[in-house]
Amino acid sequence: MEELSCLYKNPSAPIEARVRDLLSRMTLDQKIGQMTQIERKVVTPEAMRDYAIGSVLNSGGSAPFEKALSSDWADMIDGFQKLALDSELGVPIVYGSDAVHGNNNVYGATVFPHNVGLGATRDAELALKIGTATALEVRASGIHYTFAPCVAVCRDPRWGRCYESYSEDTAIVRKMTSIITGLQGQPPQGHPKGYPFVAGRNNVIACAKHFVGDGGTDKGVNEGNTLLPYDELERIHMEPYLDCISQGVSTVMASYSSWNGRKLHGDRYLLTDILKDKLGFKVNIPAHKGFVISDWEGIDRLIQPRDSDYRGCVSLAINAGVDMFATNCHISSPPTGATCSSKVCPVMVPFDYKRFVEILKFLVVSGNIPMARIDDAVERILRVKFVAGLFEHPFSDRSLLDTVGCKAHRDLAREAVRKSLVLLKNGKNLEKPLLPLDRNAKRIFVTGSHADDLGYQCGGWTILWNGSSGRITIGTTILEAIKEAVGDNAEVIYEPKPSPETLSRQDISFAIVVVGEEPYAEFTGDNSNLKIPFNGTEVICSVADKIPTLAIIVSGRPLVLEPELLEKTDALVAAWLPGSEGGGIADVIFGDFDFTGKLPVTWFKAVEHLPMHTKENSHDPLYPFGFGLSYTKHASLD
Repeated sequence: MEELSCLYKNPSAPIEARVRDLLSRMTLDQKIGQMTQIERKVVTPEAMRDYAIGSVLNSGGSAPFEKALSSDWADMIDGFQKLALDSELGVPIVYGSDAVHGNNNVYGATVFPHNVGLGATRDAELALKIGTATALEVRASGIHYTFAPCVAVCRDPRWGRCYESYSEDTAIVRKMTSIITGLQGQPPQGHPKGYPFVAGRNNVIACAKHFVGDGGTDKGVNEGNTLLPYDELERIHMEPYLDCISQGVSTVMASYSSWNGRKLHGDRYLLTDILKDKLGFKVNIPAHKGFVISDWEGIDRLIQPRDSDYRGCVSLAINAGVDMFATNCHISSPPTGATCSSKVCPVMVPFDYKRFVEILKFLVVSGNIPMARIDDAVERILRVKFVAGLFEHPFSDRSLLDTVGCKAHRDLAREAVRKSLVLLKNGKNLEKPLLPLDRNAKRIFVTGSHADDLGYQCGGWTILWNGSSGRITIGTTILEAIKEAVGDNAEVIYEPKPSPETLSRQDISFAIVVVGEEPYAEFTGDNSNLKIPFNGTEVICSVADKIPTLAIIVSGRPLVLEPELLEKTDALVAAWLPGSEGGGIADVIFGDFDFTGKLPVTWFKAVEHLPMHTKENSHDPLYPFGFGLSYTKHASLD
């Protein structure tokens, strides 16, 4: 009888009626709880019972324990969900994670190439399939919500998040937003424009990010300032959001960055007047569409110095149009003598979401934030939860566990690697190409920092926020793939660093040198020189001086290729950050498949020429946007 009397619990009732019914039953405290997202480390029965927390997330590298499998994650998240359902109204949490190239936080999951590599494929259908596979592996772990895709248009490779962008070209980024349909499912014909959509239990809530202009900051500085008139901001950086909204994307994340000095988390014009109104993130009643979420601690950055006026930050962000807040909840202890008030807090403390809740309640009661703004935010959040079926199916589906790292998904990732590779050079002259390599060569030398390092080839946002080196998950390194690909009588000699003894040998048919960047994320990847790390240029040249050499660059962006390197190498391949399936590289370099990838970004000659991008300021690049050779064509451009 209770189920029938509570309209919001009736799965047959219209979603908008369920939203209104549930909202009408909520106290202010419960509404604020729904707007609050906390880190999994601070989840307690008290938080879920007394604060009615609406969402939980894991920050990069935050896992139940080392090498936790999908089933372990599902156990943890189901435990959190039970606490939420035991609260007064029984509103389920939505659990979010940065599954940005597969379910990359989870050990054993398939790790797909990062977005820059997918942009090199130009393959929207492939992106959709990757979204579908990612959704299955994410849901298998109990996670409902991925903070993906990033639809930034990267205009400067010095930016530390360049690899999260599909391209410097808006049209390619728009094309690759098809991943949203893979993640959330295909909206049926006649689905209201922009209304959030999640097809079922095999799909996840997606998040288009970071609104807006994060890829266009001055000098590529992470969280920097995008200096553009509005019409250019709209034309270059905003258009991909139109495609996301047309596919029913459920959420949009605000950017850390600023537009002409105005921080996005506090910009009402862009978040409300443009995103929610003009772009269609709000339509006529009854549909108000999905919610806008802050980035991790995004509101804390609104007023400087940081934490000087947290109350002002909260007020600015909510009135600007942010609906859900990833609150600052670092696990740390204050130094001796430190104190924390409602306005000034010099140290992040374990249960800092309580401060956010208390301040937001004060701002509403005092009239600084209208109750209508709170109701609008909570309506949007509840709508997405109902659309995603969380009230009917709040717990993980263990039948999906067999999809995690399955052969079909790894084969798909391997296909993505093959299609992402860009051939920049093949032969010192057109008459003597080095590739495809002879798999039956008598002796093959493999060397370089990235030849046998799974963590390096996966890049940032893999197991840890910043990524790491070594065998951090399950997959195939480039060296292992080469060994699998060569003939039975071929000998593969491997050295992490080339030794003088090996370089002096006269019986090596060719060398494969794999170098590149060490993993990074966000600001840790900002780079003003873009040289190949670990003396990569010197390593390539030392080998190429003695042996015919294929150089493979593993990186999240173009790097400086010195004239000496270009002159001495026989072949050169941009492999981006290929992920867990190194076999895709061996497939192509040994000729089982042709190169089809095209540069998604302009490859500059020197950092002094940056920013450099297609159609604007693209004078004299080393390799133009869209460049890519193949075995059948000596040169190819989009």
